Formats: sequence, structure tokens, C-alpha cells
Amino acid sequence: MKALFYLLTCATLFLTACNGNNANKAEKDANTQKTAVTDNLGAAITFDEKVHDFGEIVQGEKVEYAFKFTNTGKGDVVILDAGSSCGCTVPEWPKDPIKPGQSAYVKVIFDSAGKEGYTQKEVTLRLNDGQGYQVGPIIRCNIIRK
Repeated sequence: MKALFYLLTCATLFLTACNGNNANKAEKDANTQKTAVTDNLGAAITFDEKVHDFGEIVQGEKVEYAFKFTNTGKGDVVILDAGSSCGCTVPEWPKDPIKPGQSAYVKVIFDSAGKEGYTQKEVTLRLNDGQGYQVGPIIRCNIIRK
């Protein structure tokens, strides 16, 4: 009976500690987003091409493609962060603000090592529009063995 009481007490303390950290992180993220929304309500980008198909590539090959986009909003656009659906796909993006009407590129580098068959990877972008992450460009390919 003492062991059960001890286990329940430890579990309660552990869950309380974890929830406290998540609450602080959520509050910090909310403050960051509020700042982004206040700073720039007109952020918007449009890609010339949303999907690029490399066709067939050989397993182990690294390929890259630069997706052109234009700031179609009313204010400066800043890409705050970019990620991908896999560590084999690495996005590179401009760090400087893009003025309305200006264009820039998001480069996507894909490493096919250890992959085989049809593959599709998407890049997510977080702009200074306060909307969180949104789906950006997508790459596709068919990986064949050497």
C-alpha cells in the first residue's frame, strides 16, 4: 500500500512539473506570435512553382532546387524559420526582409542516401505573419538503386 502511495505521489509531481514547462513554452510562443502579428499584418508570399519533380535519381545522390517566391503582401516578409518533413531535406532561406513586390528563393537540398522508391518531401515555413508554420514547396523523386 505504501509503495502504491509513493508511486502515485511521484507520478503526480512528475506530471505537474512537465505541465508547468509546457505552459511557460506555450505562453512564450503566444507572445512571440502576438509580436509578429503586430509587427507585420501584411506578410504574404506566392511561389512561382510549389512542386518540383526531380524524376529518377540514383540512391545516394544529393539534389537541390531553388523555389522562387514573391512578396505579394503589403508589408515586409521575413521567413523566421523553415523545416522539412525529414532530416534528409534541408531548406535554406533568405534571412533579410523581402519588400513588397520583391522576389527571393528558398533552396531545398535533398539527400537520397538510404532511401528507395517514390519520395515526396515538403518544406514548412514560418513567416512574420503570426500564422504559425505553413506548407511551402514540395519536392518529389523516384530513387533507384545503384
